[in-house]
Amino acid sequence: MGTEYIIETRNLTKEFSGFIAVRGVNLKVRKGSIHALIGPNGAGKTTVFNLLTKFLEPSFGQIFYKDKNVTGRNSAALARRGLVRSFQISAVFPHLSVLENVRVALQRETGTSFHFWKSDKSLNNLNELAMAALEEVELADYADAVAVELPYGRKRALELATTLALKPEVMLLDEPTSGMGHEDVGRVMELIRKVAENRTVLMVEHNLKVVADLSDTITVLQRGQILAEGSYQEVSENPSVLEAYVGGHHA
Repeated sequence: MGTEYIIETRNLTKEFSGFIAVRGVNLKVRKGSIHALIGPNGAGKTTVFNLLTKFLEPSFGQIFYKDKNVTGRNSAALARRGLVRSFQISAVFPHLSVLENVRVALQRETGTSFHFWKSDKSLNNLNELAMAALEEVELADYADAVAVELPYGRKRALELATTLALKPEVMLLDEPTSGMGHEDVGRVMELIRKVAENRTVLMVEHNLKVVADLSDTITVLQRGQILAEGSYQEVSENPSVLEAYVGGHHA
């Protein structure tokens, strides 16, 4: 296995009570790329994501991260090594400020997690790091805003900031533009492009315009198996992919 791939799966399979949700998936995610996982509803995309981030254990197969077999590792151990799923650590504190939300994520990183009885002053050293994460997602002006009051698109940007606070090498984005209006989709797409400049991004995304504009490589799943893989042009012209999407989404 070449070190150009930061994530690789071999025969990844997940069975639920006789139903095979993911069957023999061999996925290779190139370091520094934006890689999209798409497919019709029920194709197994979320199950693959849950296997990669250790929310589920595979029935069969192996997962490699940075050339090491991490099949038996737990979610927290992978996060410490730089594989972080965004929106698993979303803005879970709606009545804290935007800055405080990112600071909580930083406390997890520094091992001072949830020491809420400490004075604010002792946490001020985290403010600089938190502001840097907010600047990266263009939320610095919202630092003092209460998270619950943010518009939806800015909330997703805050979720990106809490992920960035954990210093990820690989960001796994689960439906990053889901439920957004056109303007928010455009803003979040630009943020993903920006944060991907020195990282690897693997995303599950329904919006094919987002996929077309952002992705270097696209893997199409159908019935838990890889149906096609390649650039957007390659997969969008593939007859099997067109057939899978008949009556479904179109770019």
